[in-house]
Amino acid sequence: MGGLPFSISLFFGGFSVKFFTDYTNLVLIAIVLISGVLLLWPTISRRGRGGLSAAEATQLINRRNAAVIDLRPSADFAKGHLPAARHLEFAELQAKVAQLVKNKSNPVLLVCQTGQQSNKAARIVQDAGYAEVHVLEGGVDAWQKAGMPVVKQGAAK
Repeated sequence: MGGLPFSISLFFGGFSVKFFTDYTNLVLIAIVLISGVLLLWPTISRRGRGGLSAAEATQLINRRNAAVIDLRPSADFAKGHLPAARHLEFAELQAKVAQLVKNKSNPVLLVCQTGQQSNKAARIVQDAGYAEVHVLEGGVDAWQKAGMPVVKQGAAK
């Protein structure tokens, strides 16, 4: 049995060299690597941009019952807002952040007009202990450009 590990290492050593020099195997390895990158791309790209698209936000609202918080001024909120949105002006956020949702592990989606204030607000909400905070990329402007519904004076538009 003393020579067994030596013969196994020779077999696997020769196998690995032969495996990596065969062009067919190299093509298969390249396909696997490219497929892996393509599968991970949405996760990687989301980290860079920091927000959710209108479609991703809709899925978060519908599938995970995310709390939607609209941070715009009252006049803008009245002109049109996401159907499930609750209004809380950005200026009041610091004082009322503890009252956003009862369970801090539930997802929170922050919305403003263009996405700028929501990104600032996300830090405040995360610092308050909310586990999952998201921002609607491009805000209500992007939501409407994507053809998503807004509620105005109690009616869907």
